Amino acid sequence: MQNKGIVKFIACALMLVCIFYLSFSFVTRHHEDKAAAMGEEAGQEYLDSIMNEKVYCGLYSFKQCREMQIGLGLDLKGGMNVILEVSVPDVVAVLADHKTDPAFVKSMQEAKKEEEKSQADFITLFVKHYKQNAPGHRLAEIFATQQMKGKVSTQSSDGDVERALRAEVQSAVDNSFNVVRNRIDKFGVVQPNIQKLEGSEGRIMVEMPGIREPERVRKLLQGSANLEFWETYNSQEIVPILAQLNQKYAAMGDIAADTVAVADTVKSDTTVADTAAVKSGLAAVLGAKKDTKGAVSKQGQDELIKKQNPLFSVFQPVQGQGLSVVGYAVARDTAAVNKIIYSDVAAQLLPSDLKLIWGAKPAEFDTKATIYELYAIKVTEPSGRAPLEGDVIVSASDGFDQMGHPCVSMKMNSDGARRWAQLTKMNIGRAIAIVLDNTVYSAPRVNGEISGGDSQITGNFSIEDTKDLANTLNSGKMPAPTRIVQEEVVGPSLGAQSIQQGIMSFIVAFVVLMLYMFLLYGWWPGLLANVALLFNLFFTLGILTSFQAALTMPGIAGIVLALGMAVDANVLIYERTKEELRAGFNAKEAMKKGYANAFSAIFDSNLTSIITGIILYVFGTGPIRGFATTLIIGICCSFFTAVYMTRLVFDRQMSRDKWLDLKFSTGLSDKIFKKTSINFMGMSKRAFVIWGAAAVLFVACFMLRGLSKSIDFTGGRNYVVMLEKNVEPEQIRPVLQGAFGESNVSVIALGTEGKTIRISTNYKIESNDPSVDDEAEDILFSSLSQAGFVTQSSVEAFKNPDVRAGGSIISSTKVGPSVAKDITYGAIVSVIFALIAIFIYILIRFHNVAYSVGSTVALALDTLIVIGFYSLLWGIVPMSLEIDQTFIGAILTVIGYSINDKVVVFDRVRENFQLFGKRDRRSLFNDSLNQTLARTINTSFSTLLVLLCIFILGGDSIRSFSFAMILGVFFGTLSSIFIAAPIAYLIMGKRAAKVSEVDK
Repeated sequence: MQNKGIVKFIACALMLVCIFYLSFSFVTRHHEDKAAAMGEEAGQEYLDSIMNEKVYCGLYSFKQCREMQIGLGLDLKGGMNVILEVSVPDVVAVLADHKTDPAFVKSMQEAKKEEEKSQADFITLFVKHYKQNAPGHRLAEIFATQQMKGKVSTQSSDGDVERALRAEVQSAVDNSFNVVRNRIDKFGVVQPNIQKLEGSEGRIMVEMPGIREPERVRKLLQGSANLEFWETYNSQEIVPILAQLNQKYAAMGDIAADTVAVADTVKSDTTVADTAAVKSGLAAVLGAKKDTKGAVSKQGQDELIKKQNPLFSVFQPVQGQGLSVVGYAVARDTAAVNKIIYSDVAAQLLPSDLKLIWGAKPAEFDTKATIYELYAIKVTEPSGRAPLEGDVIVSASDGFDQMGHPCVSMKMNSDGARRWAQLTKMNIGRAIAIVLDNTVYSAPRVNGEISGGDSQITGNFSIEDTKDLANTLNSGKMPAPTRIVQEEVVGPSLGAQSIQQGIMSFIVAFVVLMLYMFLLYGWWPGLLANVALLFNLFFTLGILTSFQAALTMPGIAGIVLALGMAVDANVLIYERTKEELRAGFNAKEAMKKGYANAFSAIFDSNLTSIITGIILYVFGTGPIRGFATTLIIGICCSFFTAVYMTRLVFDRQMSRDKWLDLKFSTGLSDKIFKKTSINFMGMSKRAFVIWGAAAVLFVACFMLRGLSKSIDFTGGRNYVVMLEKNVEPEQIRPVLQGAFGESNVSVIALGTEGKTIRISTNYKIESNDPSVDDEAEDILFSSLSQAGFVTQSSVEAFKNPDVRAGGSIISSTKVGPSVAKDITYGAIVSVIFALIAIFIYILIRFHNVAYSVGSTVALALDTLIVIGFYSLLWGIVPMSLEIDQTFIGAILTVIGYSINDKVVVFDRVRENFQLFGKRDRRSLFNDSLNQTLARTINTSFSTLLVLLCIFILGGDSIRSFSFAMILGVFFGTLSSIFIAAPIAYLIMGKRAAKVSEVDK
């Protein structure tokens, strides 16, 4: 083997990289276990105290370690997955200043209606309809507005206007993305995943692990950004009043505590251990933490201090004169501060025009990033609104001032410029607070009146600070409301169950694979193949972690399936080596020829599987992308470990005259498929008749019964409900009949225990009102509780997945019509594209259209048979056979796996043509099929073993996927032998006949 040094280098580099990235998971686990041993409160304080401390190699903080560890998807951890869509029609309407021009209004309505059925984007459709409805008129007549000043003029061409509209829509999406990110950060979610969805105009995906308040999240995410400019108080005007509040609250003791209105904290899920971390030190100022030799315990001292100074024990007021910041508190204490400053006592003491608002980010001086500033806002308008809002901003950008320091430049429209000049003139020497979503992002000092609408905000900013502030200002320049078009909520207990099922299916499948290799090829070859599987798993997990990808249940299935497919490479090599041994070569030469002759088949089969994996990733979303990612990584790793790493070990051992007596077989495997001589080509006519009849049957079944489409394709809501008692779907259906009005309702059973049901409805699915989600859940609770199926005391308990007693919703999913339309289109295109891509690749690799046609026809039949079984069996077998995104992923995986068989067979046919070109074509095809039969059966059987493990042990979430794969592998193996090869044989024969006629 050549280039051994390169193989060793890559193997060592991969090992080091994987060890490095996987080590973050161990570091995180170490500190979390340490925190768990301390108890809930003390443990959380410990974790927060080290959140920004360097805990690994002196380079990485605990927060960074937590971000870089291998993450778990929502189906394993529990949480909420949301796809938000920025309303492009609303953005266009704003840009047109909500014109009432009949042609504009009609074009907007027609574009909205056509968008529901078309794959074209809204702007393309709007422009098309406007040209039809207003012939001779230009778009500039509609969009030469104040909002588009400087971008569209009355002289702009239609092309210029369309480009400007697209740029503004993209800007609205970017702004919405920033707003969503800031809101999620404020909510305190650990390891959220927020990303724009490529290829989907205006869509943003948000994954929030551990969320237990979905109603609050829905309201949080769907509101428009509210950017405001407020006048402020100086600190010396407010701090004395806060001191009075501290004293009066202490004097009232526990009486006032019963009347307070507690507000949301800045970081609800964040706590901090070291309250002495405030700039001057809260505890140090009060002298509360000094050790004494008295009898009073430390806990008693703390309680005494809190009783004497209920506010200032958790809040550090600003000393001396200052601008709008009146004090500081660590994040964990903001709830306690809010309890006091929003109390009835505070309402009596504090000025009526005062609003106290927390800063969005930790204070600049705090290296641990745990201290937040409290700002004093002055309400000057009788309506209680800000004197200036974000709709006046035309643009904001980050840059540098004349001194080279980072700054933010802001431009306002004419109305904003006039009001901004008045506001700055009245507040010279004071700060003006820039507030987004009731959080202060900046409060710059006004040095003089600013006229003309062009402003420059300077300060002690970093480049990142100015970028964030510019994004904040841009976020409020245009109201671009977002709506939830797809949603999934998974309870934490359901996630824990998925982890257990995933690990169990993985362990069992792995052990079965290892035993299978030992039984087929003996101790040393089997051991080496199994070690290669272990390295494959190690490399896959390491690379997956380096991408910071979340591991999902489909992802685990992808790893398990990749391991099953990895066996294929070892089987190919060992079977070719056995052939060379039977041809009379010694073990060393046979092994060398085995690797060489198997390489092309392994390379082609892996590459075709990667092609389908890429198509899965491009057209899939969420879990399907996770599956595709792990599958692609696993295939690449298996190619390296099976072809190169195992070869290194064989070469090393045999160069030292070891393992020279290897037979690559056992007593059992010697008796299987040895020197078979089956006349497969002779069976082709009967095979065509059988497969043709099956195809007709399944097409008829499809036309008569159809398919059980999930909400992925129809749109709607799914609720998985766990009940206390066994129940049949037939008992639930009458209860819900009519409960959701005229909307469709379906009920099916999940699992085999009889207590879990899934209820689907398309109730008001087209509505953008956030309250409809709560309304649907209220109807569901009311109907089930009145019928006695649910005994929860409240709808809140019914919606809490952790409260199982009495029945509860353990997971829910929502798919809007626009997403369902895109999923349907993507599913059809992805399957067709996969078949075309494989056809072209086979044609390029084999230089013969016969191979491409044979493969593509066989793959199309494989796909038809799997879909046909789902049409035939849904509603009959005791499991869900719905057609959803996961099923489409299974179909594409079947195509990718099935082509492996066909590539191996055709590779042997091609090789035999090169060796025995004058042999009868029929005999050559039969010999090739017989020679590869052992490999075909062994590989398919090993993969079926893996899939059976997933099917039996993997849980309901992956059972439909594994069932489709089982059907695909079984019939894909048969189609390789009885469809692909015979069709290629027939086409070659016809082409040869035509060539001979031409020669004559």
